[in-house]
Formats: sequence, C-alpha cells, structure tokens
Amino acid sequence: MRLTSFTDFGLRVLMRMAGTPDRPFTAAELAEEFRISRNHLAKVISSLSAAGYLETRRGGGGGAVLARRPEEILLGDVVAYLEADQALVECFLPGGAACTLTPHCRLKARLAAAEAAFIADLNRSSLADCIYPPVKV
Repeated sequence: MRLTSFTDFGLRVLMRMAGTPDRPFTAAELAEEFRISRNHLAKVISSLSAAGYLETRRGGGGGAVLARRPEEILLGDVVAYLEADQALVECFLPGGAACTLTPHCRLKARLAAAEAAFIADLNRSSLADCIYPPVKV
C-alpha cells in the first residue's frame, strides 16, 4: 500500500507539532522545515483542522497547534481520514464498475480486508508513539 504525499505531510505535521505541543506553527514555517510547498502544506493543515486534529489561529502569534493530546490521536484514524478520497483500486470508487472482472471478482473482498487490517494495525499506535523530535528520557 502506498500513501499519498498529502497523508505523508499530514503525519509529519502532527508528529512535529506533538514534539512542541504548546507552540503554534505556521504553514510557511513547517513548509520551510520540511522543504515542501507552503500552499500544499496549508491545504494539509486545513484538512487536519477540519478533522479536529488541529486548532488554527489567525494573526500575530497565530498558527496551528494540536487540538488533542498526542495519546488521543490514533495513526490509523488519521491515515483513514486523509486517504478517504483515495481508492485502493478502481473498483472501490463510487460507481467504479469499469473492471470487467467485477461481477465475479474474488480479489475485492480480500483487498478490502487487507486495507481494514492496515488501518487497524496503525490504530494500535498513537501520535505519542511518533513524536518528533523524540522526547529525551
């Protein structure tokens, strides 16, 4: 399974913010740190905010911060949310019946089960397990 760059960047944002949870981060600042497009990262932050993972504030001293404790953010839930519009295969798309194997395919159910197992396995970990930079013990 391959995740989109959107999901990759979303996970990076959350991991980075978890490393300094009381500090607001701007899209420009994180984009520079990650060496990626500020506009693309702003969309990622907006999506994470809409999902309730981040709180955003405008103006001086503004930026984004975690909306929940890292222990409360399950990795599988984040991936499932950010990948919601990305079908694993064409037949998973709404109205995706272009495959000629669809009427008798025995692979679709197995792929759906594998995708569910992937998310379930990720949900065995929370953002707290992936804080960046790592907390020194």
